[in-house]
Amino acid sequence: MAAGLAALLDDIAAIARVAAASVDDISAAAGRASMKAAGVVVDDAAVTPRYVTGFDPSRELPIIKKIGLGSLRNKLLFIVPAALLLSQFAPWVLTPLLMLGGTYLSYEGAHKVLEWLGVGGHHDGAKDAPVVEQGPEEEKKMVSGAIRTDFILSSEIMVIALNEVTDEPFLNRAVILIAVAIGITLLIYGVVALIVKMDDVGLHLAERPQEGAQRIGRFLVKAMPVVLKTLSIVGVVAMLWVGGHILLVGTDDLGFHPLYAFVHHMEEIVAGWVPGAAGVVSWLTNTFFSAVLGLLVGTVVVGIVSLLPFGSNDEHADDHADARH
Repeated sequence: MAAGLAALLDDIAAIARVAAASVDDISAAAGRASMKAAGVVVDDAAVTPRYVTGFDPSRELPIIKKIGLGSLRNKLLFIVPAALLLSQFAPWVLTPLLMLGGTYLSYEGAHKVLEWLGVGGHHDGAKDAPVVEQGPEEEKKMVSGAIRTDFILSSEIMVIALNEVTDEPFLNRAVILIAVAIGITLLIYGVVALIVKMDDVGLHLAERPQEGAQRIGRFLVKAMPVVLKTLSIVGVVAMLWVGGHILLVGTDDLGFHPLYAFVHHMEEIVAGWVPGAAGVVSWLTNTFFSAVLGLLVGTVVVGIVSLLPFGSNDEHADDHADARH
């Protein structure tokens, strides 16, 4: 018995040593996977503040906490296990899944661009009313809607992250995805909490007797609408860029090479114009063509959806679109 226990302890110690030796590799892989998902993270951070518009200020942080916990449950209980199982037993499905998510992101981005241009879409006055005027039931609906929207974006984040670490052993993959899930959730909802409370901080500073504090407070109050508008624009650009890039790489992986070859050729041409910053201009070139591809594909999907029987009165789609205004 004692010998068996000693052997077990030796095994545990060996596992611990291996795990410790792998921490740096796992951390690096988690960071790499997180960076690849950055575009969707920006979109998630841009979308979420809209869900607390109209809440009593005392309810904003509790509501963000609820949405954040719902997001974490989405990732840890459903998305990560499903992604790990697929990567283990059906890795071939990851590229089509990524492309499906890329198409969805392109659709959402193009839908918003068309709204900016005044093409399609409609507004429901009841949905635009502040939540506090619609009652507590509407508050619950908004929270549920935020968590549902987060599920879609979180799925895309985690599949993108998984695609970066498919060569890792299963246990490492699990640890990396859990680390990405927790880290990205804390980042997104920490930033969202900071954004939605920044105007309150500004008002508090503006009421202080010190002239410097008042100037900072007034600046924050005036700046927040611009920050939110900028985030909304960045979120749409991020959707088109990430969605288009996923489609660009996915078509190449599936054997259709002309699109990827064309963009790569354009990268080389532009890099030749500015040899001192070849890496940056190549990335910008790829990003530009990825966003254009995302916009084109997304616009086609918007047109197709509008022709479907449910396309013009899809309540969920309208709710999701309104959440991005």
